Amino acid sequence: MPVYRDEAVVLRTHKLGEADRIVTMLTRQHGKVRAVAKGVRRTASKFGARLEPFMVADVQLYEGRSLDIVTQAESIGSYGAQITADYGSYTAASAMVETADKLTEAEGSLQQYLLLVGALRSLSRREHGTSLTLDSYLLRALSMAGWAPSFQDCSRCAAVGDHSAVVVQLGGIVCDDCAPPGSPRLGTEAITLLSALLTGDWVYAEAAEERTKAQATGIVSAYTQWHLERSLRSLEHVSR
Repeated sequence: MPVYRDEAVVLRTHKLGEADRIVTMLTRQHGKVRAVAKGVRRTASKFGARLEPFMVADVQLYEGRSLDIVTQAESIGSYGAQITADYGSYTAASAMVETADKLTEAEGSLQQYLLLVGALRSLSRREHGTSLTLDSYLLRALSMAGWAPSFQDCSRCAAVGDHSAVVVQLGGIVCDDCAPPGSPRLGTEAITLLSALLTGDWVYAEAAEERTKAQATGIVSAYTQWHLERSLRSLEHVSR
């Protein structure tokens, strides 16, 4: 299959030579693809703007030996301009695409693709708070990758009850018997907010107090970086 088409969201780009770029994309059907977009840095390029980070496009590619070649690109979701116009949205989107990039290193996922596109669309339309959108995306993306946190029963022994200890290394909320000494504790409001972000209960999430949102954000950031086994550079610049 020397030539193929797919939908793709642009994760990142790198300059190549004087006029080309290497574009890393998460596609709907072919997983993560790295391809050369020739001439896109020239002002006369027909599809240069369609292959910027956070953009969603219908692309046609030619299979190469090491890197594929982008031959056509038609815009599906022009989210880049709206996102980059707002610093908070830009930093949140950067953390999202970096997470997607790391989670799909081995192989792609249709669910991860759809989740990322939906999150970028929501950011561009300012549907919810920027920080809430990012935290919800991170929790859902990790869950799809097999690291679903528990915010109700004990994540270690499955004991039912109202627990308050949070240990990201153990998968979320743990009971008093499983909690290591000195484990951080969260109030009921913060735990409920984390659960709401995971399930998409936006009515509850947006009504939460700022202090509660900040507590939840700290847990989400720690949980994400623990399971990715590396720090997310973009998270350092996220406007909270």
